[in-house]
Amino acid sequence: MWLSATSLNPVLSVRPAVGLGAKPSAGRAAWHRRSWQVERKVGKMARSLYEWLWQQEFWLPPGITWEDMQESEDIKYPKPRHLLLSIPFAFILIFIRYAFERAVALPLSSKLGVRDKQRPKAQPNPVLEAFYTTRCKKPGEDDLICLAKQCDLPVRKVERWFWHRRNTDRPSLSKKFCEACWRFTFYIIAFFTGLAVLYDKPWLWDHRECWTGYPQQPLLPSVFWYYLLELSFYCSLVFTLPFDVKRKDFKEQIIHHAATIFLISFSYCANYIRIGTLVLVIHDASDCFLEPTKIFNYMKWKKTCDSLFMVFSAVFLISRLVIYPYTVLYNTYYYSMEIFQPFFGYYFVNVLLIILQLLHVFWSCLIIRMLNKFILQGTMDKDMRSDTEESDKDEEGEKIKEKEKNGVTYFSNVTSNDYIQRNGSEPLNNRSHLTNGHVKER
Repeated sequence: MWLSATSLNPVLSVRPAVGLGAKPSAGRAAWHRRSWQVERKVGKMARSLYEWLWQQEFWLPPGITWEDMQESEDIKYPKPRHLLLSIPFAFILIFIRYAFERAVALPLSSKLGVRDKQRPKAQPNPVLEAFYTTRCKKPGEDDLICLAKQCDLPVRKVERWFWHRRNTDRPSLSKKFCEACWRFTFYIIAFFTGLAVLYDKPWLWDHRECWTGYPQQPLLPSVFWYYLLELSFYCSLVFTLPFDVKRKDFKEQIIHHAATIFLISFSYCANYIRIGTLVLVIHDASDCFLEPTKIFNYMKWKKTCDSLFMVFSAVFLISRLVIYPYTVLYNTYYYSMEIFQPFFGYYFVNVLLIILQLLHVFWSCLIIRMLNKFILQGTMDKDMRSDTEESDKDEEGEKIKEKEKNGVTYFSNVTSNDYIQRNGSEPLNNRSHLTNGHVKER
């Protein structure tokens, strides 16, 4: 059933009233004829697109046709229209997330001592605000000088204004805490749901079973709801991307979400559901440890955070660089060839799986760098994907410069006890601060 052009366009669907016995004018008849031609062209284009998209060569192995995938009362197969349910379910998850963050995560953050840092707000300035919102958030030296002249302010004050304005837009600690709590809750539920669904399935233990009888593998209700839960969650992440915490790997996150949604959708339509369930369980396993690591980091529980980070790193590297390539990539690339010859769906699903693996390698490099610093320095470095507060170091540097101009600089801002002792000088507690460039002995 195809929607006609007149049913979609209110202008085309409204026909001028013609009185009984009245003959339509030549212009009116030509208008009807043109609208009928447009309607036919739209119908043909839609029908051609539909026929091209659902060619059995794209979705089914050689020798299998759509007639072989006919359903019965006892056997049900995946249907593309089932995926439309993920959209309303995604909005339901967004509503649940909003209620969870307000009713559970936010009060929990205050009880656990998570406090938002007090950030100095930028003073209202229409000229600078217009430049910030329309042109650039981090202006260069030429722009700073030009803006300083327009506002009749020193360049340093204009630069400081942009520091404060950028930090104002950065997410607060409580927002990060709430987001991590929500994701941790979902990943825990999804991971154990996946285990409950798959523990008695043969393909979880023998990976060759992923291809037994393919593509005529019936759709089990439990697997369908598990698939729908995961697809709805990733759709909700895409919908909330503009409002979530933006990190330095924001572009990689978009690629990851897009590849995951395409992979889940295509694997469902092509009945790659068995291999798809393995991919979902493997991903949720490491994510269950990542989010509590963030939570304890926001709580300033350093030792617990470092311990969880080590556990997460081990689970991530093993699951994404060892288990995933063998269980999924090798399985899909080689074991499937024992059942059928390569076709478009075979190449397409392998490309998506390889894209995910490249992202795994990218994130593994970041984790290994953090592990290297943890081993060498004895402390875990901050999340390399997170943005830093600009005002902290910049404001400190500004204060030092101002004190130097006034001839007063405290000794603790210039050097340290270790530096003094290495040079054979007295420790800091035997000296007072510098006054006008001279050292006063106690």
